[in-house]
Amino acid sequence: MTTSILPAPERRVPGLRLLRQLALDTQFILLGFPLGLVTLVVCLTGFAVGLGTAVIWVGVPLLIGTIMLARGFATVERARIAPVIGRRLPHPYYKRAGAGASFARRTLTPLTDGQSWLDLLHGVLRFIPSTIAFSFAVTWWAGALGGLTFPLWDWSIPRGPDNTDLPELLGMGDAWSTRVAFYMAAGFFFLGTLYPVIRGAALLEGLFARGLLSGVNELREQVAEAEAARDTAQAQKAAAVSAEATALRRLERDIHDGPQQRLVRLAMDLGRAEQQFATDPDAARATVAEALAQTRETLDELRALSRGIAPPILVDRGLKAALTALAGRSTVPVDLDAEPMSRLDPAVESTAYFVVAEALTNVAKHSHASEVHVSVRRSPTGLMITVADDGVGGASLAKGHGLAGLADRVQAAGGVMNVDSPATSGTTLTVALPL
Repeated sequence: MTTSILPAPERRVPGLRLLRQLALDTQFILLGFPLGLVTLVVCLTGFAVGLGTAVIWVGVPLLIGTIMLARGFATVERARIAPVIGRRLPHPYYKRAGAGASFARRTLTPLTDGQSWLDLLHGVLRFIPSTIAFSFAVTWWAGALGGLTFPLWDWSIPRGPDNTDLPELLGMGDAWSTRVAFYMAAGFFFLGTLYPVIRGAALLEGLFARGLLSGVNELREQVAEAEAARDTAQAQKAAAVSAEATALRRLERDIHDGPQQRLVRLAMDLGRAEQQFATDPDAARATVAEALAQTRETLDELRALSRGIAPPILVDRGLKAALTALAGRSTVPVDLDAEPMSRLDPAVESTAYFVVAEALTNVAKHSHASEVHVSVRRSPTGLMITVADDGVGGASLAKGHGLAGLADRVQAAGGVMNVDSPATSGTTLTVALPL
């Protein structure tokens, strides 16, 4: 993201901003011409002499010195072009020898650095765009100032049989008013096109410098960002797979330990009742009544499991209502601080609900807390969730602990999770989810 380097008042006044930019571009071009001439002479002379005498090793130090001078000129140029292109160029990475490298290796390392050679190439070639930009700048400024002030200095032009004005050559006559009108019209033309011409000339010189002095570094940064994004995506994918596997194992365990056992017992009770109806109807009715109780308990457990997967209240009424219902069912008193908010992305709401539900379950099972505080706040950058209890602490994100699967779930959603749980001082779980 590009950050504006203009002061706030100038960003609010377009005319003032244009005048300031015109002054900066003009200064950049006028100063760039002599700098380009000096850089060309130094870099080209040092490179030619150093390369020509490199066979007898005399030119190697000269080449190294020339490259270091080119680096210095490049550093100055990166600072100069910032106001022209509207962004600051970062200092590029130059190759360096290792800490334990010999003196010869440290000395010769600049000769193996690609960016250093690009700096030298810029020092040799920069005179071309600098000359073009300087020519346009001098021509347009001279045309604008000279044409608009023509009535003030017309008297100083000698006139005679051998001196013919341009208006006269064009058949416009030699009257003073005709000359003034012609030259002032030319002045207004140059003034009207001054800003785009100067801006274009400055950008020609500035973008040429940026391509050689920062292009490789920017490409390297883009590659690094792409690799970081790829690594993040792979980590999120792995976390999503791990979270899904953990959730499936947990669901399988809960079903096996709860509803499945009750359904097995229900089938046995109904089979026993069927046998008892012929011999002992009262016992059969008691067995059926017990089976009905088992059915109700099984339904309650299935509802609890479904609430952990996708609670209907979350889908119908949103995150705050779902968290309120969740806090009401908690066995540990919950102080819920959740401000009213518009509906979020379903994946974000589901992850946030899962985080709070899993955290409250862990508090009830392991913390021995007397109270837990839950805070859910929406910020411009994401959704912040905090769950803090006054229990025994000692929670960990290490594999094998209950919070490891929760961390995978948060990472799969692109968020981050932090656990602060010193022994005997309670646990604070903080989660940030991107919106």
